[in-house]
Amino acid sequence: MTASCRSRTTSACRPESSFSSWSFVGVLLVVLVVLLPTSTDACGAPLRYESMKIKDSLDNVYQPGNSVEYQCRPGYIRIVPPLATSSTCQPNNTWEPLQEACRRKPCPQPREPLNGQVSGTFQFGSEANYTCNEGYYLVGKATLHCEISGDTVAWDDDPPHCEKILCEPPEQIENGVTSSQKETYEYNEVVIYRCNPSSGPDKYSLIGESMLICSGHNKWSSNAPVCKVVKCDSPVPENGVLRSGHKRQFYYQDTVQLGCKKGFDLQGSETVVCGANSSWEPQLPQCTAVPAPPSTTTPASTAPGLVTSAYIFKNLLNI
Repeated sequence: MTASCRSRTTSACRPESSFSSWSFVGVLLVVLVVLLPTSTDACGAPLRYESMKIKDSLDNVYQPGNSVEYQCRPGYIRIVPPLATSSTCQPNNTWEPLQEACRRKPCPQPREPLNGQVSGTFQFGSEANYTCNEGYYLVGKATLHCEISGDTVAWDDDPPHCEKILCEPPEQIENGVTSSQKETYEYNEVVIYRCNPSSGPDKYSLIGESMLICSGHNKWSSNAPVCKVVKCDSPVPENGVLRSGHKRQFYYQDTVQLGCKKGFDLQGSETVVCGANSSWEPQLPQCTAVPAPPSTTTPASTAPGLVTSAYIFKNLLNI
């Protein structure tokens, strides 16, 4: 061991250490490189598949040569003939790709309802859609879903069925009758309403649809009509004339055409109809007076002779 001194005046010399601080840093780096995994000597997370999942728990690191085993996800079963379900970490640090080895489990084949149809693919995750023939209506859910049920798959509800469309008798109306009186009406069967004769001076008018059709289960094509007296006052406005539709009395849906006397303009619709509320539709027009045209008469000019005489008379006064 050697020793060195800067000068005689300094303190006693210390021997140089054979293990410097730089050597310690180098050893530490080597240890870290050995202990920490790098992207060049391991595979990433195993590949994911729609129909398969990792059978065992995942590891933190997969070295080349390590393998993982897949199994079918819930709702899926193995394809026949079976395909590979094991993938290995390759030397280039990538996973060996696999084909989907599982397929969707089928739900029980649904039966077509009497007087109806069912459509769909009938596998896990799919739907079964039910419809009925014309004249029938669906009782139950129109769409069923194939879902996981325990270790298998099943429909999420009971299948629906189709029943014949029938209607209860339509509403009876005041001052009117229907064409038939039955306890039950079948699909597309028709009922016609009419009003009774009025006992007063004015007739009854039928407001609404006179013909109703059984269009759905206990469903008619429209509401029942109403029978009542609808009477409108004279539609002729002040300074107006009735051009068509001359009557002494105006009842429901009577239509008239209006105009104005000479010297007046019609403001509004010339055609109006007696509406269900005993008022004219649209609102009655008005007749407004036509403004008088501006005068075109030229003011009378002074005669030339008068101008000359006035000029001479003025000059005489100045003499």
